[in-house]
Amino acid sequence: MTEDDPKVNQTPQLTATRRFGLDEIVDLALNEDIGTGDVTTLATVPADHRASGTILAKEAGVISGMEVARFVFARVDNEIWFEALVADGDRVENRTPLARIEGPARSLLIGERTALNLMQRLSGIATVSARYVAATAGTSAQIVDTRKTTPGLRMLEKQAVRHGGARNHRFGLADGILIKDNHLAAIGGADRIAKAIQAARDHAPHTLRVEIEVTSLAELDEALKAGADIIMLDNMDSPTMQHAVQRRDELGNPALLEASGGVTLERIPEIAATGVDLISVGALTHSAKALDISIDLTVHEA
Repeated sequence: MTEDDPKVNQTPQLTATRRFGLDEIVDLALNEDIGTGDVTTLATVPADHRASGTILAKEAGVISGMEVARFVFARVDNEIWFEALVADGDRVENRTPLARIEGPARSLLIGERTALNLMQRLSGIATVSARYVAATAGTSAQIVDTRKTTPGLRMLEKQAVRHGGARNHRFGLADGILIKDNHLAAIGGADRIAKAIQAARDHAPHTLRVEIEVTSLAELDEALKAGADIIMLDNMDSPTMQHAVQRRDELGNPALLEASGGVTLERIPEIAATGVDLISVGALTHSAKALDISIDLTVHEA
């Protein structure tokens, strides 16, 4: 991907399998779990036994990771048969069968924990994301994620966010310019906001949008005047955010306004009602509770 590639600017969407691909993620997880071998399964389960079973949701939620689970089992043993009964992004109720699996008993037992760990984590993110999106009903605000992801799992976790109906912010540091307080502190001076935005325009790829963090209405005015594409309203209360939207609209400025900091599910309706365009929520990924999912296996003698 080059600087001139238009996909570079498509930060709301995950445009490619980058950094860690699915095969690297799954191989790392399997190697971590299996090590030199599953001594329990090898000792107790005959090599010629087969097994069949069902992957089951044990609570209501939004599913993510179906194709990841399929890939895990295929990575363990290509003789495993996997039939998905729901799709990523589907909302399910408690006790909903998610998939049927069948194959060598040893292979299913070796792969089940890695498949479940990933499915539970990703479905938890999708479920939380869906709750935040639902809380914006009746407004034009969009819920977006952050880079507060599990190291190495960002690709999958950002997909899970989308399965829950929210959108992706930048994937990584190369995908968008976000000038934060520490960047501004490094520049210094009364006109640091204008200097930072101009420096970004001068030195960064022209295809990238320039976003800057502000903490007051005075800084907002500076950022609007300097031509920022997105302005992050950091830790502002709702009345201040509403004033920010009014100032932007009165100027006819096209900049997007993003609410960030102190965002909770309870506050989402109030924040969305201010008229901001984006609400970034780190909790989508850093605090999501895993969805309860299990695998019920039946072992068959040869």
